[in-house]
Amino acid sequence: MIKRNVDIVVISDVHLGTYGCQAVELLRYLRSIQPKKIILNGDIIDIWQFSKRYWPASHMMVVKQIISFAVQGIPVYYLPGNHDEMLRRFKDFEMGSLKIKNKLNLELNGKKTWIFHGDVFDVVMQHSKWLAKLGAVGYDTLILINSIMNFVSLKMGRGKISFSKKIKNSVKSAVKFINSFENTVCEIAAENHFDYVICGHIHHPEIKEVVTKEGRVVYLNSGDWIENLTALEYNDGGWSLYKYADDLLAQSMDIVMEKKSKAKFSSHEIVKEFLEEITQL
Repeated sequence: MIKRNVDIVVISDVHLGTYGCQAVELLRYLRSIQPKKIILNGDIIDIWQFSKRYWPASHMMVVKQIISFAVQGIPVYYLPGNHDEMLRRFKDFEMGSLKIKNKLNLELNGKKTWIFHGDVFDVVMQHSKWLAKLGAVGYDTLILINSIMNFVSLKMGRGKISFSKKIKNSVKSAVKFINSFENTVCEIAAENHFDYVICGHIHHPEIKEVVTKEGRVVYLNSGDWIENLTALEYNDGGWSLYKYADDLLAQSMDIVMEKKSKAKFSSHEIVKEFLEEITQL
């Protein structure tokens, strides 16, 4: 199958290791493209919830696919988020084409672009991390319940629904938080003379121009691979929002599960397999 060429891909909030992660769909997407550069913008592996020992083979297959890009010499930048913040201690680590950074500044087509996860602007994260972790567990539980309900709904010939999306869209404080987050990020980006600012963290895919007192900034958010199944792509001098739901090519990719597809791995097995893959670089 002919793969689609993409100059830059930005993916965030995959949350490998949680029940909500749509690893198979992400794997189909990754195998349908030939990127020149990949930016993993945080919360790729959910280290916060590692203790529940949930790690299907499809999740490891995503890790292997990302590493295979690096093995091919394709630059892969990992910018840790709050759920994989443990990796921030390895800032500036490089092995072959794999690089770990806290943030990334790029100049694309004469425009300055600032890329980082975004949790630094989350008040709850900064002052009540325990509350944020509790919320993460609750969110994952809601996603699990949602998955069961959707399975039943599809069997009955009805469409899928998203409980968490409905809750976030209906609660005024959630909408206010998203708007405040976007405006704060853009104001700081404009003050530092960036033309574009790219975040993840809030699971809200977006591309829009924001006018601040310091000037105009284009705000981009790559969304997530739990509910929205979105990414950002840069091609021919411009950014676009990728949506898996609209990608018939990716959806048609045939994924053969590895033998351990139904197994639950221990944390030791996860680390062992990861190290075996990383040593290929």
